[in-house]
Amino acid sequence: MQRFSSLTIKDHIRESEIINKRILTSAIVAGILLLILLARLFQLQIIDVQHYSSLSENNRVSLLPIAPTRGLIYDRQGRLLAQNLPSYTLELIPEHIKNLKATLTTLRGLIRISDDEVKSFRKQLRRKRRFEGVPLRFRLSDAEVARVAVNQHRLPGVEIVAQLTRHYPMGSLASHAIGYVSRINEEELRHLDASEYSATTYIGKVGVEKSYEHLLHGEVGFQRVETNAQGRILRVLERTLPTPGKNLYLNIDARLQAIAEKGFKDNNGALVAIDPNNGDVLALVSMPTFDPNLFVNGIDSKTYKALSQSTRRPLFNRALRGQYPPGSTLKPFIGLAGLELDAIKPNETINCPGYYMLKNDDRHYRDWKKQGHGITNLRKAIVESCDVYFYNLALTLQIDRLHEYLTSFGLGRLTGIDIRGELPGLMPSRAWKRRVYHQPWFPGETLITGIGQGFTLATPLQLASITATLSDLGQRYQPQVVHAIQEPGTESLSIQTAIPSGNVPIAKIEHWHNIIDIMQDVVHSVHGTARGISHHLSYRIAGKTGTAQVFGVKQDEEYVAEDIAKKLRDHALFIGFAPADKPRIAVAAIVENGGGGGSVAAPIVRKVMDYYLLKSDVPPDANK
Repeated sequence: MQRFSSLTIKDHIRESEIINKRILTSAIVAGILLLILLARLFQLQIIDVQHYSSLSENNRVSLLPIAPTRGLIYDRQGRLLAQNLPSYTLELIPEHIKNLKATLTTLRGLIRISDDEVKSFRKQLRRKRRFEGVPLRFRLSDAEVARVAVNQHRLPGVEIVAQLTRHYPMGSLASHAIGYVSRINEEELRHLDASEYSATTYIGKVGVEKSYEHLLHGEVGFQRVETNAQGRILRVLERTLPTPGKNLYLNIDARLQAIAEKGFKDNNGALVAIDPNNGDVLALVSMPTFDPNLFVNGIDSKTYKALSQSTRRPLFNRALRGQYPPGSTLKPFIGLAGLELDAIKPNETINCPGYYMLKNDDRHYRDWKKQGHGITNLRKAIVESCDVYFYNLALTLQIDRLHEYLTSFGLGRLTGIDIRGELPGLMPSRAWKRRVYHQPWFPGETLITGIGQGFTLATPLQLASITATLSDLGQRYQPQVVHAIQEPGTESLSIQTAIPSGNVPIAKIEHWHNIIDIMQDVVHSVHGTARGISHHLSYRIAGKTGTAQVFGVKQDEEYVAEDIAKKLRDHALFIGFAPADKPRIAVAAIVENGGGGGSVAAPIVRKVMDYYLLKSDVPPDANK
């Protein structure tokens, strides 16, 4: 039986319907998509045209900041202390350099480039675009510029760029007062106005440079530039020039400052000179000094380590932050307290056997003069610096009255000087000790407070300030380093006015004149502890010497300076003002481990006063 295979007959009508439905669906979807596209084009071209035109313009035009020129700093006589000098920077453009390692090797064969500079270069390299210059060395000398220039044909991508850099023409002179600028660090970046410092790499770090940064910096400028897709500048469209920083004139006299610094020789210490009539800071010395130019473009680690780890601490501002026992320099003020608070009479006497003893206490509070001063009144006690007299006076006054009176002069308080960083010192009281040590106050502590020892601490700035206050019969002024502000491009100066900071109450003006008269005898009488500086003196100085112990001496031991390491010897102090009848200058000086205030600190003050009042003894290096 023969079999036949079954045949499938196509349904052409059904297939046509399916195809037509698919075509219709595709057409509808395509139509919807086309409508969406047209709607989007309408939105972009008609509705949002202004927005996207702006974005396109911003993509083509960039706003670049222009750094302002930093203001200059002058001394009171117009001598330049801080300026901006053209300097040469070595920059590398990475995209033009085929072998960076070989280029660095070649450059290090031509000029000195430290490992720290290479490290800093590589760090900046990661932050910049390949067509931007990355600085490798700052402040190239003329010889270094010449060596790179003659080899530039074989150093593609290496450029020498001229720019303004901060420079301190007098080097280390007054470095603690002027301060310095250096590169902005990450911590500072977090607190700065980004728009104002967008073109600036330097900022004031200490001294006037930091405290008056807002005036010295100036206002940033801008330029609108056309760029390509890679960010390269094609042309400048518009430029708004920056406003230079304001110039500052200081009250400090560079020659006076130089004389004071020279007077310390190799000793550590500090000196502050103030005009008692207005608070002008005429000299602010902290020894040793340092060269601020080292910090401008980044100090190398070896040099910074040498400065920061030096036992002499050259970076420490002793004038503002050095807190020392004031020693016997406080005796005129304590004597004045005794008179004003009616605790003593000028001619009352006590016997000084060379020591003082409290009732029911076998301890001997010794006088500096082993055999004692004998019968002593206030004048003799200040002129010859009798400790026993002031032990007795301090005990009569008691610590809280001493605290109240001496703080009225500003002891233990910030002076408010117009540069940052000062410390307040300390004038102790019962409440202070209870708060800090949770202990009662003892009578023996009152005794040593009476000779400026114990807990009492003062900065050289404070000592100069209270000396100026005494000379001006109780009028206090806020010390000011800056004398005037000059707008850029003008000759006019805006003089800083004196800022009164209170008055010390006066019970009887004759008490003040009596103390000032006694202080003149410290210098001009045959028994005065500073009589050594009175020779050939054509004006009168009212002063007081002081020594401050660095460590305590036991009851049964004797202090012999020659047997003690220098770092443990007494500090030498001197305060004074002149002319005594109409003061124009008040000075406080401390020479660390110097020994006697009359023989070491007082001669420095005499030189400072001679120059300021007589314009004598001008050092050659201060004639710049």
